[in-house]
Amino acid sequence: MPHRQSTGTTTWAFADLKDLIAKASPLRSGDVLAGVAASCAEEAVAARMALADVPLKTLLAAPLIPYEADEVTRLICDSHDGAAFAPIASLTVGAFREFLLSETTTTQALAALAPGVTPEMAAAVSKIMRNQDLILAASKCRVVTAFRNTIGLPGTMSVRLQPNHPTDDIAGITASILDGLFYGCGDAVIGINPATDSPAVIGELTRRLDDLIQRFQVPTQGCVLAHVTSAIGLIDQGAPLDLVFQSIAGTEAANASFGVTLSLLGEALDAGRSLKRGAVGDNVMYFETGQGSALSAGAHHGLDQQTAEARAYAVARAFEPLLVNTVVGFIGPEYLYDGKQIVRAGLEDHFCGKLMGVPMGVDVCYTNHAEADLAAAGVNFVMGVPGADDVMLNYQSTSFHDALYVRELFGLKRAPEFEAWLARMRLTDDSGRLATPSGRHPLLAAAATP
Repeated sequence: MPHRQSTGTTTWAFADLKDLIAKASPLRSGDVLAGVAASCAEEAVAARMALADVPLKTLLAAPLIPYEADEVTRLICDSHDGAAFAPIASLTVGAFREFLLSETTTTQALAALAPGVTPEMAAAVSKIMRNQDLILAASKCRVVTAFRNTIGLPGTMSVRLQPNHPTDDIAGITASILDGLFYGCGDAVIGINPATDSPAVIGELTRRLDDLIQRFQVPTQGCVLAHVTSAIGLIDQGAPLDLVFQSIAGTEAANASFGVTLSLLGEALDAGRSLKRGAVGDNVMYFETGQGSALSAGAHHGLDQQTAEARAYAVARAFEPLLVNTVVGFIGPEYLYDGKQIVRAGLEDHFCGKLMGVPMGVDVCYTNHAEADLAAAGVNFVMGVPGADDVMLNYQSTSFHDALYVRELFGLKRAPEFEAWLARMRLTDDSGRLATPSGRHPLLAAAATP
């Protein structure tokens, strides 16, 4: 059904709900590339005005990708929690925004609401929110997960320690891990992107990482970010695997480009949990997403890239992950052109994921200073990369130093189990601040015998 909105002497027409939502998006290069962006700022404003009047029930009743054509749509529809949705069922998109920003809407209310929020609802309301609205609303959303430690508690921000090496050299990876640990990073996960997809190399990295974690009893989890089928193979071989990783997207066709289906992810979840390696929880999945992935695969079905991205969070939510992060900016300037677009995308993704009950983190790539906005918004975790330059992936992200700065600026702590370990290892002082270890610290022995 077409939608119309007048602005002054001009009446703008939008072909259908998909067209309306797309043209309400803040400008980004990916939507221009896909041919779904508003033609001008006036049309974008008209689209937002019209979108604000759309009932949330309409978004629920009219899937943007047909039910019969896409398994992600079927997942969204079949798993929708009507009881959780009931408190907002009578609202429009605009009224939903006011509800989210109201002082009377609590963290507990948003947690109860999450199973009733669809990706399309989250994406639609985000398009009529300013950056500060996204920060404020997301800061009230709390998603707590656990494996060997507890991530997402109030007043905390975790860090993925990312010790990548261009040749998967064990000594180089170990040096980066130690560097990160001495900066108090690594409570989200110690996650290695392997330079090769060789099963032998992935298996060896998994075993070496587990050996270091077990040797020093680090209350964190390790992950070698290989394809989910590689993880299942390692589990079948009895490898000491903590988390199962996979890149995911918001349409069936885009997931197919990654070589995954929902049933395969279900198999991986069962395999990961079968090892029973978690100490305080059994959230074993780690997902990465990114605006533009569906478009780059030619699998976006005419959706704008942010709405397609929000649908990926419905996929993630179904498998109760420990960690999910959007890699904003990594895919290239043809999708997110500059720092302004990247910051906006990061805030949108974090807000939409948290609103839907997903434990969101953000890898802030190719930009600076966005981490402060995300810390204020309550991000579960960010990346910790040695010197901010990943020498294997050849991109820039947040560094160990950035994480230290943000934690001090906002008074944020690490996962409680990790904080206690740092104190036991004399890496923090009595006040919780990083300490300079005296003498030869036992962790340094790992550098000599990786």
